[in-house]
Amino acid sequence: MKRRELLGLSAGFMASPAFAAPQNKDDWEKIAALYPKRMEKIINLEYGGFGQMPILVQEKFAQYSEKINRQGTYFVRREFYSYYQILREKIARMINADASEIAITRNATESMQALISGFNQLNPGDAVIYSDHDYENMQTVMEWLKTRRGVDVIKIALPYPATFQNLIDAYETAFKANPKTKMVLLTHLSHRDGLVLPIKEIIEMARHYGIHALVDSAKAMGLTPIDVKAQGIDFAGLNLHKWVGAPLGVGALYIKKDKIDLIDRFLGEIPNEKDPISSRIHTGTANYAAQLAAIDAIDLHNEIGIDRINKRLKYLRNLWVEPLESSKKTIVITPDDDRLNAGISSFRLKDDNSPAAHAALVQKLLNEYGIFSVLRVGLNAGACIRITPGVNSTEQDIKTLVKAIS
Repeated sequence: MKRRELLGLSAGFMASPAFAAPQNKDDWEKIAALYPKRMEKIINLEYGGFGQMPILVQEKFAQYSEKINRQGTYFVRREFYSYYQILREKIARMINADASEIAITRNATESMQALISGFNQLNPGDAVIYSDHDYENMQTVMEWLKTRRGVDVIKIALPYPATFQNLIDAYETAFKANPKTKMVLLTHLSHRDGLVLPIKEIIEMARHYGIHALVDSAKAMGLTPIDVKAQGIDFAGLNLHKWVGAPLGVGALYIKKDKIDLIDRFLGEIPNEKDPISSRIHTGTANYAAQLAAIDAIDLHNEIGIDRINKRLKYLRNLWVEPLESSKKTIVITPDDDRLNAGISSFRLKDDNSPAAHAALVQKLLNEYGIFSVLRVGLNAGACIRITPGVNSTEQDIKTLVKAIS
């Protein structure tokens, strides 16, 4: 099998628990070889926007593109549906769902927009809640509900420093203060500071107050385990082009079977009794080759293993976080609690939390050290810089980062 040849592995080696331990440099170099060659003179520590396709997936994507371009609508109308079903099944297995609860979209934003705008349990005078950690586009749709549904839109600021319990308490305080709340938006893993919410506990508490939770798992998919049954998730938006390594433009929508009716059919889509979730989104003509290549991306991602990826990125995270925690000039804002981070973390300047100061530092890191990072704004406590290593990042990359900041 080609991916084993690329890794130089014997059959079954990747199944060994000893393979690719977080600090095992040799094994992670083999995994890095699966991905495109790194840029010269640039250390990419901004894998949070989207991830690179592994070489194998790139090759498959090109093959599928050629095949579809050659066969045209013959392939789309006669053969594609079986692949679509395979992709649904593989996504479902990743999150412990049923394939009938999955619809393929272009990205998590599209999925979440369909969920938020289609949530039909709102009446004038009801309330919805979101936080300063939620993605901008999702915040926009939540605010849109005020004019479209006539509801009160409440924005809360999550506590800093965050702890497992004070995050839960923050949402409970908001629920108690707004007894007419019917829906809450939860970002599983924040794109701003890498905070991982106690999803299970907050959803369970929300249900106690009669509140439905819509979960944005765009950045969580493929990086931190998602189990919709164990975590009580009824609605979620997912991305396959961040950590899973699919081509850009492949995401998914999840709706629990018995909750389908709580989401309106998308713009009056024709009902589909055999596949109800399909009418909750309409993406038009899709990038069929990208969806086919996503199947290969999931297979390879599963072979490497989400647990290995999660532990590796947390290991790299700690290599830069621990030295910075004693710094007099910077402060790491993502909690050290292993339950509340997943490799993505952010820091800010102690004396100046302005976007301008952090934008200047991002540019300085790039110009003087070749480190590519990203400015994040929107948190109630101020701007920050997000550091997101990838599976092909190295310990030397992190050493360079620490040297640059300190």
